Amino acid sequence: MALGQVDFATHILSLASSAMVALGTMPPPGATETAPVDLETAQHLIDVLAMLEHKTRGNLDESEQRLLQSLLYDLRVAYVDASKAAR
Repeated sequence: MALGQVDFATHILSLASSAMVALGTMPPPGATETAPVDLETAQHLIDVLAMLEHKTRGNLDESEQRLLQSLLYDLRVAYVDASKAAR
């Protein structure tokens, strides 16, 4: 299977998808059911995306910046929801 060319948007979408799997909001690739919630992994991936946002500030085009900000917002909200549900 040939993998497509990697660009910034593809990379951050991959990280965000992994975080969503860890949060239990989507199933892992090839699975039909969601995996157990893994808040530690989800937090790590959200932190990686936040670090990328900080380190790339001023170097992204507008669409990349908006995508990253939107993903971070959605993941942070999902993390809070998953944390509350785990209590």
